Amino acid sequence: MKIEEIKKKGFAISIIAFPVMLLTGFLMHPDLLKLEALQTVEQLVGRFHNQPIYHIGHLIVMFAVPVIMIALISFMNVLQSKGKQLGFWGGIIGLFGAFILAVDKGALCLVLSAFDTLPEDQFKEFVPFLSVIVNKAGMLWVVWLLPLLPIGAAIQAFGLMKEKFISKWQGVCIIVGLLLLNNPDIELISSIGALLMCAGYIPWGVRILQGRMKCSSITCPIYDTKKDRNFKCLKPCG
Repeated sequence: MKIEEIKKKGFAISIIAFPVMLLTGFLMHPDLLKLEALQTVEQLVGRFHNQPIYHIGHLIVMFAVPVIMIALISFMNVLQSKGKQLGFWGGIIGLFGAFILAVDKGALCLVLSAFDTLPEDQFKEFVPFLSVIVNKAGMLWVVWLLPLLPIGAAIQAFGLMKEKFISKWQGVCIIVGLLLLNNPDIELISSIGALLMCAGYIPWGVRILQGRMKCSSITCPIYDTKKDRNFKCLKPCG
């Protein structure tokens, strides 16, 4: 397999995989249906203490970071016309935000999973000190830059619509989904956002795997019984 083919398939897999990984991680939170922002130590302890599935969910989100970076860089590479500037600047902003996501999961999730291994009596003594995490004390303030990731990806989505790599409905799903990720740790809202991202990104990823990178859902549906098995499009597309 040629390197260009590997790159194209890797791009397709990345835009299919990363929203699914984010959705999986969000759905693994305990008390998913509670519309509560994280504001107190008690809430934090209730979420992670003796909740291994919580830690696994955050681990999945952390491993989504390199996949997100592949997708963002690929968006920068394919946007070479009307959306070139949107692709470039959105990519720069989004990549920095993706790095912050890795920092966030490393500092706040891997560390919490280690604390969760303490004996119960030691853990109870330690609980008051978790206030520094809830309040983002010290250098933890950098995690407030996390919204740069969805902002950058949303900018690129405008570029993808401008160059007609994705349909308008896909772009709207992606942008609304990304904006919903900017919330005060309410996992139900984040899950809805990730689901919308899946609806927007996955159809394009499937088309790329089929060799139809620049085919919108309108001119070239993923499957149409009226078309033959060679996926001939209603309008020419690359």
